[in-house]
Amino acid sequence: MQDKKRNMFSSYMMRYELLHVIGNPYVHIFGVGLPVMLALLITRVAVSELPGEQWVPMVTTSIYLGMSALIPMAVLLMGYAVSYAQELSKGIPERLQLFGMKKSVLFYHRALVQGLFLLAAFAVFFTSGCLFSELQPPTLRGLAAYILCMLAFSMICLALAHGIACICRNFGKTYCVSMIVYFAFMILGGMMGIQYQDLPKWAQAAAKLLPVTYINKDFYKVWTGETYHYMPMLQSFFFFGAVSGILLFLALRRHKKW
Repeated sequence: MQDKKRNMFSSYMMRYELLHVIGNPYVHIFGVGLPVMLALLITRVAVSELPGEQWVPMVTTSIYLGMSALIPMAVLLMGYAVSYAQELSKGIPERLQLFGMKKSVLFYHRALVQGLFLLAAFAVFFTSGCLFSELQPPTLRGLAAYILCMLAFSMICLALAHGIACICRNFGKTYCVSMIVYFAFMILGGMMGIQYQDLPKWAQAAAKLLPVTYINKDFYKVWTGETYHYMPMLQSFFFFGAVSGILLFLALRRHKKW
């Protein structure tokens, strides 16, 4: 068992993947800078239009919880997918295999480093919220539910990003598909100024299938421990996870098995 763990973990690969992520401008711009900037900007505008200060913590917290979904979307759907597609186009995974690095080991280190970067990005995001905005503290149950949901959402985004990169296998196609998916999630999830109730019926039907919709419009209730019907949100997670898993399976089977 210890030998298996030793074969799965490599400090060299950890440093390699960490430097690779740190040197990727997409994750810094879209995964850290953009969510912080949008959250601060939108909260300032929304707060200035409120009739009373008693609504400020609720509105600010709702906006921050919704905008936090941009972090895994940007870091994984944008940053990871584009970066991995570039590696595939240059044949880097195949070269590493010549030195005994299996694809499963490479993916393990990538997922681990991506998780560490996401943790740092969330820390920066909520630190900025506590310093410059009035965020309402969560209940213990609400915080646990938020962490579990964002963890599941990040894993689904990782599977989707890996599948897109394996299918496209170059920077241009992967960047195009990732941007389409990214902005489609933002529009349908109500992050582009169009609320869910203002969308056309067909768009609302599509939005119901995306976890980001519930994170953006309903997570304040979960955060504060209010009574909430979880079933529609859980169904969206299962559906989105199934689609991402099938795409990843087909992409891996199309090219090479692990």
